[in-house]
Amino acid sequence: MQQNLQPIRKDLVLVGGGHTHAIVLQMFGMKPLPGVRLTLITENFETPYSGMLPGHIAGFYSYEECHIDLRPLTSFAQAQLYLDRVVGLDLENHKVICAHRPAVTFDLLSIDIGSTPAFASVPGAAELAIPVKPVGKFLSSWNQLVNNVTQTPPKSLTIAIVGGGAGGVELALSMQAHLQRKTSKEGLSKTFLAIHLFQRHSQLMPNYHWSVGRLVHQLLTERQIQLHLGETVCKVEPQKVICESGLTVTCDYIFWVTGAAAPFWLKEAGLTTDEKGFILVQDTLQSLSHSCVFASGDIATIVNHPRPKAGVFAVRQGKPLFENLRRALLGKPLKTYKPQKQYLSLIGTGDGRAIATRGFLTLPPHKLLWQWKDWIDRRFIERFRHFPDMDKGQENIDSQSPTSNLTVRCAGCGSKVSSTVLEKVLARIKQEQSIDEQRQDIIIGLDTPDDAAVLKLPREQLLVLTVDYFRCLINDPYIFGQITANHCLSDIFAMGATAETALAIATIPYATPAKVEETLYQLLSGAVKVLNQAQVSLIGGHTNEGAELGFGLSCNGLVRPQQLLRQGGMQPGQMLILTKALGTGTLFAADMRRQAKGSWIDNAVKSMLLSNQKAAACFLTHRATACTDVTGFGLLGHLMEMVQASGVAVQLNLEAIPVLAGARETLQKGIFSSLHAENLRACSYIANLQQWEHHPNYPLLFDPQTAGGLLASVPREQVNSCLAALKTLGYDASVAIAKVTEQIKDQKPVTLISNL
Repeated sequence: MQQNLQPIRKDLVLVGGGHTHAIVLQMFGMKPLPGVRLTLITENFETPYSGMLPGHIAGFYSYEECHIDLRPLTSFAQAQLYLDRVVGLDLENHKVICAHRPAVTFDLLSIDIGSTPAFASVPGAAELAIPVKPVGKFLSSWNQLVNNVTQTPPKSLTIAIVGGGAGGVELALSMQAHLQRKTSKEGLSKTFLAIHLFQRHSQLMPNYHWSVGRLVHQLLTERQIQLHLGETVCKVEPQKVICESGLTVTCDYIFWVTGAAAPFWLKEAGLTTDEKGFILVQDTLQSLSHSCVFASGDIATIVNHPRPKAGVFAVRQGKPLFENLRRALLGKPLKTYKPQKQYLSLIGTGDGRAIATRGFLTLPPHKLLWQWKDWIDRRFIERFRHFPDMDKGQENIDSQSPTSNLTVRCAGCGSKVSSTVLEKVLARIKQEQSIDEQRQDIIIGLDTPDDAAVLKLPREQLLVLTVDYFRCLINDPYIFGQITANHCLSDIFAMGATAETALAIATIPYATPAKVEETLYQLLSGAVKVLNQAQVSLIGGHTNEGAELGFGLSCNGLVRPQQLLRQGGMQPGQMLILTKALGTGTLFAADMRRQAKGSWIDNAVKSMLLSNQKAAACFLTHRATACTDVTGFGLLGHLMEMVQASGVAVQLNLEAIPVLAGARETLQKGIFSSLHAENLRACSYIANLQQWEHHPNYPLLFDPQTAGGLLASVPREQVNSCLAALKTLGYDASVAIAKVTEQIKDQKPVTLISNL
């Protein structure tokens, strides 16, 4: 018998990676709640910090300096990270509806998705204006603008900014300062740039004390930013802003920074909202209509204490939200939260100064105020880069039922997932599996209760069999299922075979039956997505419970003898082509240590989700004679299997090896996969080792890959056309990395070179 005192009992799902949720994740990392599975659903792995965005536009902060990387943060919080767009809620069944993955079940839900500029009622605005939110798309447009101006300085440039609140004012000042600094190097006069700021109110920043609006008005006028106060924009045409008064301004770019709006699906789900669609919440940050839903930040309106949509309130709500989510999970009474009425605002002016205001007190632009703002902002963002130790004194949601039979888990066949759970999952999976009804080869599969699957094999074809299984490497079972399926099928594709069927083996973390069902469903749904794309049928498998998530597939395929690719088919004069970049081993080792950037892991995941099926077919078309997939033994380990089986030698261009973003950086930090040291033994096959062992690409020869690319030998005259075809198929990293030579007696078979 094995003990596990913390089975998963409840799911807390956070929708949106805003400021409040970032703080909640950090606090759950410091004070975890055993028995609770925490999941963050967000569209991007990075979340912008609003306090530093104007400084980024002005050129004072890099992109990384003003963004919170959610991957290491969720890792610290021991949370699952699902990168997807939420499009709806099924509150009756406690499900979050996503755009590109199965629905996610929750016991408790928290929403912090921010807001978007309100321009739906203005014809042409949605198509022609650039909204400041979502921030990612806005920054992409801004960067393109800056690049265009820098590379080809225009004779004149006109920018329109719609919205005269704090956001619009800071944007106007920051854009002007940055562009004028950039173009001054080109000898352009400051007058080349014209900025028009439109505000429907008679004064700027109406949510602040009147003294702030007067000071900002004076500053903008001094900076020759043209103000259009009391002007309501009623229409946007190509390069033209039209107001109700008849005022028309021609411009090159239009940026939209008006009042906030909420997505329609919140109200459609049945949540009680205000007239603008924002979720109405009590003083506890709990929805008025649904006790299982909390909301914070811009997307929420506290009924008893309405406040402006400002980042300062989202930050202040972090701790109260964490405490009430924790209390709700523990069954304790919730605490009330009352936001302050007055708060300090530090408004950057784009030139290394800032305005300070609180209540009726307003201080004019000064460098010391900017330094103060900079210190506050950097201190806030730093808390998400270096994480403190976890709290050892943990409460447990099982504490009120210490005799729960879930605290003791059996081994052997007693560890199997229950038949009831399995039946429910398979019923859902069958609906997703695109099994061809006409297939006569599957005699017994998922549709029958027999002990094993039965297949009928065609004559004159060979049966290819393989199996692989490993622990979860990413905290998203749906994506993990896809990666594993790609990895396992690659052995079939590498041998020139057509994959036919698969058997699954899964280990699901200890949990209540409902939680086991959801994890298994998410896992198999991901795998079946890949199997469907490859036209492979899942026909059976085995499941059991364990301490951590694990998954694998036993796959089979068919191949005609004349099409079979083996490792031993390389011939002198041929070239070796690699289809994917290397580095997954070191990157995920760094991710486990929270030292990998989210962008690095996101890029690696995209590579692992790229199937090798089309690449294998491409190699057959271009007369490949040997092939293997690069996985756990690393590039050199798998290459040596081919070399020894073929009785040849190779000249390997170390500098041509494609490398995943971030892999060189993590290797330079000394971060290696646990299998790297064993793989390093293959260095004994390198003839000129001392000459190359300090090259930055050298460690990549031994880096174990998950769902890595194919390595195949093709005739030299086929290389260019093969590479062109591979890139057309989406294998952008494909490159010829080696040439096959005659084996020389008593000489090591691998020689590293700098070009082919």
